[in-house]
Amino acid sequence: QVRLVESGGGLVQPGGSLKLSCATSVRTFSGYTMGWFRQTPGKEREIVAAVARISGSTYYADSNKGRFTISRDNAGNTVYLQMNSLQPEDTAVYYCAAVKEGYGDIYYIPLQPVEYDYWGQGTQVTVSS
Repeated sequence: QVRLVESGGGLVQPGGSLKLSCATSVRTFSGYTMGWFRQTPGKEREIVAAVARISGSTYYADSNKGRFTISRDNAGNTVYLQMNSLQPEDTAVYYCAAVKEGYGDIYYIPLQPVEYDYWGQGTQVTVSS
């Protein structure tokens, strides 16, 4: 049973920072691509950032480039999302996700939620003054 547990969400003022963590129970963590997604009411879940299995290559949604940084600790089975310069439009529930399938490509990063096999319960991030 694979478990993903997010933490680090909360209330922050515009321009502030938060660091989300996702602790996992997966075996061979380095063999999983890890993604961060977010969702607001009435909208589809969208990718925020992801880090590929083995290669560690990264992907960022255009709205997050330069503000967010995804990183992984393979020894600790944990993936992080450092979020800086937060804005009200970043308010959402943030989810961690994992997928093992890479189609033989260590740089492949799935971008759609349906491509991920495992999900955390989500953590709320609210950016407001």
